[in-house]
Amino acid sequence: MSTHVVGTREEWLAARLELLEAEKELTRRSDELARRRQALPWVRVDKDYRFGTDEGEATLAELFKGRSQLLVYHFMFGPDYAAGCPSCSAIADGFNGFATHLANHDVMLMAVSRAPLAKLLAYKQRMGWTFPWASSFGSDFNLDFAVGITEEQQREGGAEYNYRREAATRSAQTPDGPSTQFGGEHPVSQFARMCGTDPFTYIRERPGVSAFVLEEGVVYHSYSAYARGLDGLWGMYQWLDRAPLGRNEAAGIWWRRHDEYAGATPACCR
Repeated sequence: MSTHVVGTREEWLAARLELLEAEKELTRRSDELARRRQALPWVRVDKDYRFGTDEGEATLAELFKGRSQLLVYHFMFGPDYAAGCPSCSAIADGFNGFATHLANHDVMLMAVSRAPLAKLLAYKQRMGWTFPWASSFGSDFNLDFAVGITEEQQREGGAEYNYRREAATRSAQTPDGPSTQFGGEHPVSQFARMCGTDPFTYIRERPGVSAFVLEEGVVYHSYSAYARGLDGLWGMYQWLDRAPLGRNEAAGIWWRRHDEYAGATPACCR
């Protein structure tokens, strides 16, 4: 039986109006942060990155596809993965519609992963996605934008993620240890298994978003965010945060790839 507070419509309205003021303040604060993001200095990108795309090899400038702005979602799909990260997949489920609108507003949305292009295209077909996805396999792109970690960095430490230096991942507090938060299989181990790899290989890829601008033939990096900085991109969480029980994750990781839920229809059969 629920123990949640039950009240009259008048009590609800009074509490709602009080909450509305806090929501308005959050909106104003969010607008201010957006302006500060846009005011960050641009950093010229001089390295000649090469990507595999379904239209052939492309430079970073060519990923803009005629637009002046490029948003890259750093999708966790390493060369040794058998499938894409379930969390990244949940985020990417919203890209198809967004990508069309953004492309018609001078912004190119592109997912980029280290897995070879053939793996990305096969997974993209499985998921029923249409947004553009490029492979950075063989380039330094992921390392340079702090979404990739080498085996040496993992052993010795020194990798940077979310603007912090990480220690070596060698102790008993390893990513495949027991979960202290959920009391069962650690989420990293669970996701690694779902990706067909081991936990240490899995976490050498990291999620993130990076923004670039193309001006007079020169590419500049303008913004990157990682970890909880990606919360706003999780479309399902924006809905859950407005649902009566919220995210309701006391039992642990609940989401799956959209074709893995009971009764799901494969993309090829829709």
